[in-house]
Amino acid sequence: MDAFDVTILGCSSALPAYGRYPSSQLVHMAGRYFLVDCGEGAQMQLRRFSLKFQRINHIFISHLHGDHYLGLPGLLSSMHLLGRTEPLHLYADEGLNQILEINHIHSHTILKYPVIFHPLDFTQPALLFEDNKIKISTLILKHSISCCGFLFEEKERPRKIIKEKMAELNIPITSYEALKNGEDFISAEGRIISNEELTTASLPPRKYAYCSDTIYKPDLLPQLASVDLIYHESTFMEDMRERAQQTMHSTAKDAANIAKDAEAKRLLLGHFSARYRDLGPMLEEARSIFPQTYLAQEGEKNYV
Repeated sequence: MDAFDVTILGCSSALPAYGRYPSSQLVHMAGRYFLVDCGEGAQMQLRRFSLKFQRINHIFISHLHGDHYLGLPGLLSSMHLLGRTEPLHLYADEGLNQILEINHIHSHTILKYPVIFHPLDFTQPALLFEDNKIKISTLILKHSISCCGFLFEEKERPRKIIKEKMAELNIPITSYEALKNGEDFISAEGRIISNEELTTASLPPRKYAYCSDTIYKPDLLPQLASVDLIYHESTFMEDMRERAQQTMHSTAKDAANIAKDAEAKRLLLGHFSARYRDLGPMLEEARSIFPQTYLAQEGEKNYV
């Protein structure tokens, strides 16, 4: 089974605090590396945790608040200075393209590699990336500015051949592909052998959801149904609910309710306000609703 994991690079909101950096994550999936948000210090964290950022070919920026993208100009510059030539795909609000262009104009920088910009549509979910193994789509969030999350999904895997049964029944190897795709076997004499007799089901595809800054938004549930791991912002605790509503953020209980209603397997809390040095009470608050809740920890690899 292909590796599928998420390394937390930053889990703080608004500003660095108590050794926590602003939002950024590295998703490793089917041999590919995807950077999700790029807060200040992201490239320092990539180096700190010995993650090779030149292997990143796709970067997803959820929105244009600084704690989610201010590390990007420096990362792009480092890639340039280290001799990158591979294209880089960048998915973000159209405004980020203008910000980067102005930065490069006034610093007289011409990157040695192409940046292929993909403007995001914040009105409805959209497929951003797809290959034969995975797909990545947007999750439309509700924040003080246009904002989206990202859903990383494995595709259904082919069924597994029962080799002993194939040998016993003398099934030709040319039939393997059709059997993996769920078809029955039909012999030259017209005999039908059911697919279930010759194959077994593969493990179900896994899903990871990154829910960046947002208020409680239950209309996400159809996309989040039965997700294996969901990262959801939890900027505040319940005693700060009024502040959460003013700034269009979620509380730990909001995140827990989303995970519970989506029937998620695990919840990862993040985007913590600098007012919280000790995150233990926040974790307890969420676990009172959804026991399989954990805190995002920088440098920690979370397996999906």
